[in-house]
Parts: sequence; structure tokens; C-alpha cells
Amino acid sequence: MIELSVNKFRANLKDFVDKAIEEHQAIRINRRSGKDFIVISAEDWEREQETMYVLRNNSLMNQVAESQATYEKNSGFKPSQEELDAINRI
Repeated sequence: MIELSVNKFRANLKDFVDKAIEEHQAIRINRRSGKDFIVISAEDWEREQETMYVLRNNSLMNQVAESQATYEKNSGFKPSQEELDAINRI
């Protein structure tokens, strides 16, 4: 995470916004008042929101745990070659 003062951020706003968007860098802006804020791209924010939704959803987390368990046992669903071909054509 990049950390800088609000004055430096303001002076180089476009460059730091481009970093947040293109390089997916979170930027922590330090203020004299001590009330800092974070700048991230909308894409990163949306991804974080989706992650938080999954983490809060017990049903989805149970599905993830079950999937991980079957993967570790090598006993999960194994598509046929025909099914793989159909998926790859999409």
C-alpha cells in the first residue's frame, strides 16, 4: 500500500488515481487530523464487496469447504472429455 500526505496526493492526483486503477495499488492518504482515507479503484472495491458477501454467507462458505474437501480427497466431480470440449467451445 502506498502511503502519502493529502498535500502530495492532491499535487499528483492524476498519477495516483492512475496507479490505483491500472496497478491495483491501494493508496492511504494521511491527514493532519488523523482521519486517514484509502483510495482504491472501483473494480477493486467491487471485488472486495463480493468477497465480503461470500465470507458473510454461511451457505456459500459451506459449499467452499465441501469443495475444498473433495478436491483434497481427489473425489470431486470429474467432467468427461465431451463435457470439457463443450465448456471450451464457449
